[in-house]
Amino acid sequence: MDVAARIESSLADAVLLAEASGAPPRLAAAMRHAVFPKGARIRPRLTLAVAGACGDDRPALASAAAAAIELLHCASLVHDDMPCFDDAETRRGKPSVHRAFGVPLAVLAGDALIILAFQTLARVATVAPERLGPVIAAVGDGVGVPFGIVAGQAWECEPKVDLSEYQRQKTGALFAAATVAGAAAAGHAEAEAWRLLGDRLGEAYQVADDLRDAVETEESLGKPVGRDAVLGRPSAVAEFGLDGAVARLRHLSEAAVAAIPCCPGQAMLRALMLQEAQRLVPRKLATAA
Repeated sequence: MDVAARIESSLADAVLLAEASGAPPRLAAAMRHAVFPKGARIRPRLTLAVAGACGDDRPALASAAAAAIELLHCASLVHDDMPCFDDAETRRGKPSVHRAFGVPLAVLAGDALIILAFQTLARVATVAPERLGPVIAAVGDGVGVPFGIVAGQAWECEPKVDLSEYQRQKTGALFAAATVAGAAAAGHAEAEAWRLLGDRLGEAYQVADDLRDAVETEESLGKPVGRDAVLGRPSAVAEFGLDGAVARLRHLSEAAVAAIPCCPGQAMLRALMLQEAQRLVPRKLATAA
């Protein structure tokens, strides 16, 4: 099974739990709406890429970790789109969850997806029980406090924000969780050594997202654009300008590739990261850059 099919299969199995007989059907529908159809699945692909580079000798655990990471990402999008934050009408080219199902169900769907991530990990506990603790710790650290994506979102409520800290937590934290969890699932002795790769790659993705928000259209992205400027949020474009943000993106991408630890699949992973880095610069800016 290829990586994409592996991710979709794991997510489909996870969401089926919400559709059990006797469960609230509209809540299950809202959760499915949040997870499918798929987005880029960047974070679970990163989890499996790291696990593969480290040997991937417990594929069921690595797949569960990848699914958990994506479920948490989807939950964050549900909450991020709500009226109290971005008030976004669309996501991935269709109505956002709160627009399709209402605010109460959107809150509950986001919460349920967070719990489902850890239920998904618990269901494979017997595969490698000695590795489950580090995997859960990595995933939990990526989403909670003090430096996970919840903390990153909370910086938008603070009067003064350090841009790099904000971006590392809001976006980088879940990327770091993906790399550390992938290594831990594969039994890498120094799983924490993979955190720097995730931190840098995640920050690069946030800078790329800031650039897309500034130069792309809603039709091309499938979600509202220009929200950073409208909401006065911290942004690499606001702080560095377009050229400066592109330069920062390239610096962070190169730093991410340089941070890949020694492992059996290091060369393959470096090639994959370099290819991914080239894709990050918005097409409208790529030629000029």
